[in-house]
Amino acid sequence: MRATLEFILNGERLSLADVDPARMLLTWLREARRLVGTKEGCAEGDCGACTVVLADLHDGGLRYQPVNACILCLGALDGKEVITVEALKDGASLHPVQQAIAECHGSQCGFCTPGFVMALYAHCKSGARLPIADAIAGNLCRCTGYRPIVEAGGRATASAPSAAERSEDEARKARLAALPQDATEVRGFFAPVTVDELSRFLVTQPDATILGGGTDVGLLITKQHRDLDRIAYVGRVRELKTIAEMREAFEIGGAVTYAEAYSALASIHPDIGELLRRLGAVQVRAAGTIAGNVANGSPIGDTMPVLLALGATLTLQRGAETRAVALDQFYTAYRKSVLRPGEFIRSIRVPKLSPGARFAAYKLSKRFDQDISGVCAAFYADEREARFSFGGMAATPARARHAERAYATGVDAACAALAQDFKPLSDQRASAWYRLTAAQGLLRKFDARVGPRALLEVAP
Repeated sequence: MRATLEFILNGERLSLADVDPARMLLTWLREARRLVGTKEGCAEGDCGACTVVLADLHDGGLRYQPVNACILCLGALDGKEVITVEALKDGASLHPVQQAIAECHGSQCGFCTPGFVMALYAHCKSGARLPIADAIAGNLCRCTGYRPIVEAGGRATASAPSAAERSEDEARKARLAALPQDATEVRGFFAPVTVDELSRFLVTQPDATILGGGTDVGLLITKQHRDLDRIAYVGRVRELKTIAEMREAFEIGGAVTYAEAYSALASIHPDIGELLRRLGAVQVRAAGTIAGNVANGSPIGDTMPVLLALGATLTLQRGAETRAVALDQFYTAYRKSVLRPGEFIRSIRVPKLSPGARFAAYKLSKRFDQDISGVCAAFYADEREARFSFGGMAATPARARHAERAYATGVDAACAALAQDFKPLSDQRASAWYRLTAAQGLLRKFDARVGPRALLEVAP
């Protein structure tokens, strides 16, 4: 087992043994490497000013993903390459994204510009599969200069990669392939590569913090200023990075990210794809994991209502022992679950829709993109049963059991029964009255077969 972190920074291979792996990449870049193009805006993965790009080998090819450096632990870089804005220029020549930003006047005060450049760089390197608005939804411009930035994105994506850039891709593949692939442990940060290594470590260190993408754990460090003495990073565990499709379900590994699970989950129903598109932003979806969202247990987590409505089941593992727990039996109280010390989520079984079943998912938030839900709801109904699930309505994500039973007698009865299922709180996102009224309205939309994009798709 190694005792070093091995990764690449802007083409330079690094081997670090005396660094704190729980330190955020952003502060390390700025303070230790003096790469100050990467900015700190929010320190919680919300504004995109700190966006850098991670390159790794994936499915036999080279993958580029934008991530928020402000909540990314250094230990999660092992085996990858970090690309910052300083590396894009080739001598005196700007990268096409930088050139487009300049020509389209896409920079005003300039503070957010490096983040936008890196988000668009990842967008171009990934084949521009998303609409430009989605590619930059995780980057905020407080000068309200989005129009020229969008124009710059369109111009940059129209540029074909140069011969030099294609050559650099091949060199990057070779650099990444040369990095070691074994487990490493540095100053209490353990990054296993097999599930057996992970399970053995957690049996001996049951109080260790399990780290997936860091989109929640990172805030413990940046906002709560907590020192995490023992960390088990699951992002390199091969068995937890798989997605298996069966006739009636998908089996999603415990370290699969939102981005990696998108195609599988969206194939179950388009509403799930729409919900995931609005979950965080590209940077968050590239790092955050489905299982991490489930284990975190936030009552406003967006994946849990969908998984509850579909009837998902978790496979939990401790040591060599595994057990299956239905997701609707997983939570015991606010951010509490049936997970035992040393136990982790190995996989999530997500059923597909039964023939003839109806499904819908809705998210209500103050800001359309990259915002936390005030209410999130998912509905499933077939000839035998109904499953109505909500986030933001109780101390945990939960099913509306009374409403499910009442739905057999009509939607009015089911809406009235929601008041028995939930006594929501008022907070900065929504009042209790709004939450209950909105939940009833969403149930009526499901009953009327009105999709979540209905208003967006109305012709002007």
